[in-house]
Amino acid sequence: MDLGQVAEHEPRTIDDEDRRDAAVIVPVIRREDGLHLLFIKRSDHLGEHPGQMGFPGGGREPRDDDLRQTAVREAWEEVGLRPAETEFVGQLDDITTTSGYAVSPFVATVADRRYYPDEREVSEVVVLSVDALTDQENYSAERREHPRYGEVLVHFFSVDGYTVWGATGRMLVQFLELVRGWTPPSGVGHVVDPEADFRADGAGCRRYT
Repeated sequence: MDLGQVAEHEPRTIDDEDRRDAAVIVPVIRREDGLHLLFIKRSDHLGEHPGQMGFPGGGREPRDDDLRQTAVREAWEEVGLRPAETEFVGQLDDITTTSGYAVSPFVATVADRRYYPDEREVSEVVVLSVDALTDQENYSAERREHPRYGEVLVHFFSVDGYTVWGATGRMLVQFLELVRGWTPPSGVGHVVDPEADFRADGAGCRRYT
């Protein structure tokens, strides 16, 4: 398991004037027992995606020279990730979000140390192993009829009491495909009403077998 496929990947980019540019860092921690990923849990009081799991990042500001700088700045602000301890590996495909962003994910190895969340935006810093994220028992999905995008497959990764889903779940799927050759198990999750709320813990989703 290495990051070579990430380094060689040619990312698909999105140029959409109707969406705001944003960027995240997909922080990879190397440990003796394998690769781990660092996530943030967003504070419950935030207006967008409160309480959800994500990667450090945010919207581009005028002072940012490029989107990679956006990711670096936001990671520093949110968890104190220093630029000097960040080694970039490659970039995943841009994705769009229902909140109006076009997000560029940059994969980087980072130091294995304690990180301190900015409590104004982040309630917790969480490190999850790639082995656990690729365990079939920790994965589920559902299909949702979206009024704008049609049928959408929503991925749920539930590990150690935390659930990664939504836009971060889509980024995670591609990362795991490149690093481990992992793909979601075959099958179709049930279709839910487009007006229904997502369950933060992924409950009610059909698990693939």
